[in-house]
Amino acid sequence: MNFFTILTLLVLGLALLVAFLRQINQYERGVMFTMGRFVGIREPGWRIVIPVFQSMKKVDMRVKAVDVPDQKAITKDNIAVGVNAVIYYKVSDASKAILEVEDYFYAMSQLAQTTMRNVVGEVELDQLLGQRDAISERIRTIVDVASDPWGIKVDNVELKDVVLPSEMERTIGKQAEAEREKRAVIIKAEGEVLSAENMSKAARILSESTGALHLRTLQSLNDLSSDQSNTVVFAIPLEILRAFEKIEK
Repeated sequence: MNFFTILTLLVLGLALLVAFLRQINQYERGVMFTMGRFVGIREPGWRIVIPVFQSMKKVDMRVKAVDVPDQKAITKDNIAVGVNAVIYYKVSDASKAILEVEDYFYAMSQLAQTTMRNVVGEVELDQLLGQRDAISERIRTIVDVASDPWGIKVDNVELKDVVLPSEMERTIGKQAEAEREKRAVIIKAEGEVLSAENMSKAARILSESTGALHLRTLQSLNDLSSDQSNTVVFAIPLEILRAFEKIEK
């Protein structure tokens, strides 16, 4: 066997080896089939796959973020809303993701859409707007349980936006305005109560001190006299008038 023959055999061997080799990245797992039968999971690295007799499907094990498109739903109190969300999940069992479902990516998207519509239909609008975290967790739990036979683990579900009809937005705006007016009236009433209590306390203090009321009256007159255009009319206690009458006599 001459040198050229040996070189040719080496080249052919290397070509066959390259043709048989498959690379599995660190974030992937390989689902191996031999003559159509599942024979195991291949870890990251170079793996030999014999064409015709064997085949291998790679499964990405990283977390995937799937945008759930806008869904029209009717809340429990019969209000039409548009809801969209994002779901984070990853494959926990590569063999189930290939053997138990045809296209797990599409299946997860459809399952999330259906579950989101169903959950929104079970709550009222106020709950949907005020308890997003609880509703997101409920959707996550349902989707996680339903996708467990597919080897899928759902990490999180986030409701991104709730779109309301324009008429409902105006109604909610009026409701918020009425609520603010209600708070303003309550705050004003509470201020008047505090003011009345302080005035009552001041009146008791003035009544208990001889001459205090007259001094307070003179102080008020002094404050009013700063503007010469004002005409001030005030009441004088009868005791003072009687005192003046005695002095004149």
